Amino acid sequence: MSVPSTLKIGPFAVDPPVVLAPMAGITNVAFRQLCRRYGAGLYVCEMITARALVERDAMTMHMITFDEDEHPRSMQLYGVDPKNVGEATKMIVDENLADHMDMNFGCPVPKVTRKGGGAALPYKRELFRQIVRAAVRNAGDMPVTVKFRIGIDDDHLTYLDAGRIAADEGAQAVALHARTASQRYSGKADWTAIARLKEAVTSIPVLGNGDIFSAQDALDMVARTGCDGVVVGRGCLGRPWLFRDLQAAFRGEPIPAGPSLGEVAEVLRTHAELLAAHYGEDKGLRDLRKHMAWYWHGFPVGGDTRRAFAMVSSLQQLDDLIGQLDPTVPFPEHAEGPRGRQGSAAKVVLPEGWLDDPEDATVPAGADVMHSGG
Repeated sequence: MSVPSTLKIGPFAVDPPVVLAPMAGITNVAFRQLCRRYGAGLYVCEMITARALVERDAMTMHMITFDEDEHPRSMQLYGVDPKNVGEATKMIVDENLADHMDMNFGCPVPKVTRKGGGAALPYKRELFRQIVRAAVRNAGDMPVTVKFRIGIDDDHLTYLDAGRIAADEGAQAVALHARTASQRYSGKADWTAIARLKEAVTSIPVLGNGDIFSAQDALDMVARTGCDGVVVGRGCLGRPWLFRDLQAAFRGEPIPAGPSLGEVAEVLRTHAELLAAHYGEDKGLRDLRKHMAWYWHGFPVGGDTRRAFAMVSSLQQLDDLIGQLDPTVPFPEHAEGPRGRQGSAAKVVLPEGWLDDPEDATVPAGADVMHSGG
């Protein structure tokens, strides 16, 4: 199969053409450092709220920590008010806070969509245009990219208009999570929508996102859709070495064998160290707990041991538990496949009257929240 040539986002070469998706509570500087060791093109931090950034919220300012050798520094910005988005973008440029900015129009979480944000927003075409325009015009030479979903639900598809508007307003690339907001993370991603977006948007790169749980999945997506690159989210949870596999796949090299239980334990231990350095040992180890089931997915690690890992509170305790594992256990075949939250489809919570007029550019009252991270 033909593999895409090096992906370019503004001045930045993304090789291999693989992007780590921003994930709330996951893609902090520690997890990005870990994934970067396995090689991918671009790593996006957790979602940052425009208003929280402008007001210098302490938690938000800590969330935009980047490793000293992380380049390009990639930040995802969320906003519903063009004025706040413009001010936040200008701040990012003036204070040199990032090298690339991605815009979030894909979040399906009710607390976001009920304010008209995330995956709800592209339905309001004129407001969407104004927000993208505000970002691009204040970004200077910093490339701006835009991520969105297929639409609100099957009756309100927005992705083709969103792609065309983003390209018209100067976005450097678009990424499509091939699900509707009502699907959330359930069911299957509709890769045919990525192909249709690629046909409709020809002036900038189109990236595909959804159901990439192995290197072969990424190759299949490119082959079926013609997309210029892939965005990987849940597939790398507890499996940062997926980026090593993707790098090999896009270079036409054999996919490395999966790691043994001992090797996975080493990755987990490194993740713990990085989190402890970022948050302090106590908070860092508590943050690690959510990753435990993902790391041990498919391995014969007993229930009591799993529960003990899920309650770990210090590096010493983690080392003691790792010492109880059999490091020679090989990577199990059934450890591949979906991971992370899936849930079930649900009606999207929207502001009252949101669907009445797609050209209405009114910013919903109280739309821009202070809470970064999704």
